[in-house]
Order: sequence, then C-alpha cells, then structure tokens
Amino acid sequence: MQNPIILFEDNHLLIVSKPPSLLVQGDITRDPTLKDWAEADLAQRHNKPGKAFIGLPHRLDRPSSGIVVLAKTSKALTRISKAFADRSVKKTYWAVVEGIPKKISTKLIHSLWKDSRLKKSFVSNKKEAKEAILSYRILSSGDRYSLLEVNLETGRHHQIRCQLSTIGHPIKGDLKYGAKRSNPGGAIHLHAQMIQIKHPVKDEILKITAPPPNENLWSELNKKACYEKI
Repeated sequence: MQNPIILFEDNHLLIVSKPPSLLVQGDITRDPTLKDWAEADLAQRHNKPGKAFIGLPHRLDRPSSGIVVLAKTSKALTRISKAFADRSVKKTYWAVVEGIPKKISTKLIHSLWKDSRLKKSFVSNKKEAKEAILSYRILSSGDRYSLLEVNLETGRHHQIRCQLSTIGHPIKGDLKYGAKRSNPGGAIHLHAQMIQIKHPVKDEILKITAPPPNENLWSELNKKACYEKI
C-alpha cells in the first residue's frame, strides 16, 4: 500500500491524501492506520522521541481515498472538531459510479437509517431515520462509468454510498451497496477531493485539493472531465 501524500503542514495541522484501503484509526482488525503513520512520520522527521501528537477531528471510510485533516496540537483538534460539528467545513467528493445518471445534476433527499449490526445504511421510513441531502453533477462519462462531483448538505453514515446506490448508480467497487464487482484491496472509487476550512489559529481560509488515485479509470475519466459550473 502506498503512503499518504502530505498536502499541507504547519505547526497546527497536517492535511494528507489518504490512499484507499487504509484505516484512519484502529479497529478490531489491528491493521496499520493513518494515525499510526502520521505519529511515526512526524516523530522521525522532527527527531522527536516516541510518538508525536496526532488528533483526528473527522474520519474517512477505509475503502475511500482523499483528504483527511489531522491536528498536531490539542487546541487545533478542539477547534477543527467544532468546525466539523458545526458543518462550517466545505467538502467536495468525486465518485465513479456504474452507468450514466439520467440527470446531469440534481439534489437527492432520502431518509437514512443506520443498521449498527451490519454497519450499513438504508433508505427507511423508520422514526430513527435521519434526513440525508446531497447534490451531484456529472463531470464526465464513458461506456460503463461516470465521474460525479458530490457535495453534501448533511453528514450521515455512508451517505454518498447509500444514496447513489439507491438511484441505481452504486460506486465502482462498493459491493456493500450493490456494485457488480470488487476492486483490488477492497477499495472503492470514492475520493474526498477538496476541503475548505478556516485555519484553527490564523485568520485565513484553507482550500486544499487532492488528485484522485493513480489508477487507469480515475485517470481516463478525469482527463475527460468538464469542471465548468453548470
């Protein structure tokens, strides 16, 4: 597995692009994590004994790739965590989906319920279900797949994966949500491509982008993509 790519770093933040299939933090598998890598990398580069401090203000699904913000101080962790909780952070995702959606751009609104046992979300009319809203637009398409730009208005569990599957266009490789076949290493074609966030200490807005993984289908659809606003 390739190492994460550092996109931005200062005394307060470390923003990286996570490769697909890498855990952000530990789980029952005890597989290596992004947090482990960052702690060791910082300690090595700055000649620090033991582990460096790394805080996790948000998460990214293991099979997905793209931008993860890591905090290097407790003050940064508290402030960035609050920004995510307040939904003042703007995030854009890219998704390669099966087929070509009928609408070039639209908004999707569903009620999602998380099954904690299956670790999967479903469109449901249960009273515990929560409203999920996203908008997408098609950037490019080929014979079998389309590249979508996705913006979230809510932050529900597996929201993008579930909602795109519900309209008949599961993300490539996402067997859990109906994809026809898997990708190597259990990866899926969902990529956190852009984040816009206020710096936790300085009075400035950071806008960070990350190229998609170096893989043939990503490259093919990215080259054909139209980035003009519709």
